[in-house]
Amino acid sequence: MTRQCALKHGIFKEFLAELLGTFVLVLFGCGSVAQTVLSRNTLGENLTIHIGFSTGLMMGVYVSGGISGGHLNPAVSLAMVILGKLKIYKFPIYVLAQMLGAFAGAAAVFGLYYDAFMDFTSGILSVTGINATAHIFASYPGRHLSILNGIIDQVIGTGMLVLCILAITDGKNIGAPRGAEPVAVGLALLAISVSMGLNCGYPINPARDLGPRLFTFAAGWGLEVFSTADNWWWIPVAGPMAGGVVGAVVYFLFVKMHHPHSQKPHEEQQEEEEEEEEEDESLKDKEQLFPQPVNERPFESDFDGVFSKSYDLYDNLAEKC
Repeated sequence: MTRQCALKHGIFKEFLAELLGTFVLVLFGCGSVAQTVLSRNTLGENLTIHIGFSTGLMMGVYVSGGISGGHLNPAVSLAMVILGKLKIYKFPIYVLAQMLGAFAGAAAVFGLYYDAFMDFTSGILSVTGINATAHIFASYPGRHLSILNGIIDQVIGTGMLVLCILAITDGKNIGAPRGAEPVAVGLALLAISVSMGLNCGYPINPARDLGPRLFTFAAGWGLEVFSTADNWWWIPVAGPMAGGVVGAVVYFLFVKMHHPHSQKPHEEQQEEEEEEEEEDESLKDKEQLFPQPVNERPFESDFDGVFSKSYDLYDNLAEKC
C-alpha cells in the first residue's frame, strides 16, 4: 500500500517537502508570537519568539532537507538558482509550495488559539491599536522606519542568512557536521533575530511574511494588512529577494570561487579508464608491428632447441670415441 501511494516524480516530492517544512517553520514561529501576545507577555517575551522561529526553521529543515534541500524561503531558492544548485524550472514550484505551507501554518496557529484570539480582541480583528493581532502573523515596521531603511534592513538581513547557509553547506569550507546543518542554520537565524529585529522583526522570507499576511486578509483582518504603513507589505517580499541575490554573489566572489579545484571521484575514475584503454591500444599496436610466429613460441625458444640438439650430438660423438 505504501509503495502504491508513494510519489515517483521527484518534483512532486520536493513540492510536498517544501510545503510541509514551511508549515513547520510558521507554526512554531508564529505560534511563539501568538503565545506571547495573547498572554500579554506572561507566557513569552522577545527571546522566546526568537527561539520559536529559530527552532522552527531548524525543525522545518530537518523535515524537508533530505528531499528538497529545505529552502523554506523563496530568497534561498533564488540564490540556489543563481549558483546553479537548483534548476530554474523548479523555482516557481518551490515558491508556490512555500507560500501554501506558510498560509497553512498561519491558519493552524489561528485555529489553535482561536478562543484566545476572540478573548483578546473581543471578536474584533484589528491591524493597529492596543488589541492589534495582525503582527502575530506578518511583519509591520516600527514608527521610526522609512521605506528606504526598511529595504536596506531586508537586504542585509536576508543576505546574511543566505551567506551563512552557503557557508554551512559548503563542502570545501569548514561547514557543519553531516546531519547538524539544520542546527547551524537555526543558530544563524537566532543571531539575526537578536541583532537585526528592531526595525521590523526580521521577516527575511517572502513566503513566511506574505503567506500569513494573505491568511489574515482572508480570515477577517481585511485590506488594512496591505495598506497600513504606506503599503509596507511589498518590502518584506522584494527586499529579501534582492538580499538573497546579494548574499549569494558576495559568498561566491569572496569565498567559493577561490576554492582549489579538485577533481571529483567519478572524473578520476573516468580518466583511469581512459588511460587503461590507451594502454590496451598501444599494446595492440605493438603486436601488429611485431607479430608472434605462427607456432606462438618466443624467439628465444627456437635457439634453445638448436643449442640443445648440438649438445646432444657432441655427447654421442664423445661416447663413440
